[in-house]
Amino acid sequence: MTTPASVDAALATATREVLIAGARGVDGTLGRADRDNLRRGVRYRVLLPDSARDDPGVRRLGSLVGDVRVRTVPVVPAGSAVIDAAVALFPLARPAGGVALVPLTSVVAAAVALFERLWDGAAPLSGDDVADRRERELLALMSDGHTDESAAARLGVSVRTVRRMMSALMARLGARSRFQAGLRAAGNGPPAPPG
Repeated sequence: MTTPASVDAALATATREVLIAGARGVDGTLGRADRDNLRRGVRYRVLLPDSARDDPGVRRLGSLVGDVRVRTVPVVPAGSAVIDAAVALFPLARPAGGVALVPLTSVVAAAVALFERLWDGAAPLSGDDVADRRERELLALMSDGHTDESAAARLGVSVRTVRRMMSALMARLGARSRFQAGLRAAGNGPPAPPG
């Protein structure tokens, strides 16, 4: 069994690509070592079950800086991560918990082969899918009377992100107010000005 620090140390060695099948974090998000890797240009491919499409942690994947591609399949048969096709990480069963780091070539090759087979048939989750869903949720929260602060808490983002999203929505819809943006998004308001 390895500790979270040793998992982060292994992830820090990544130079090309990290494959993740199933959620690495408890809530579907990536950790600090993953975000550092993305800033350094390491590519991530994440394979999740279809049920994760509406998970707030998965929605946050679309806002990360770097090359993160996400696809979903009905069921991910086994959780794992593979770093640069050199070492595989597998979650250990409870009650012990933790992660096993396996550098055995045959085990790593099997994990990569399973991942690639699932990846080829998986449905892409584009950043646009994530952004569109997040925008619809924000508009719904605002129409229900939520403040920027409570909407941010519900979406799992910062208040600044909520304000930036609303500003972008208003500009795209040609709206001068949040109320007008809500009407236009619902198709009940006057059309956006041309241009």
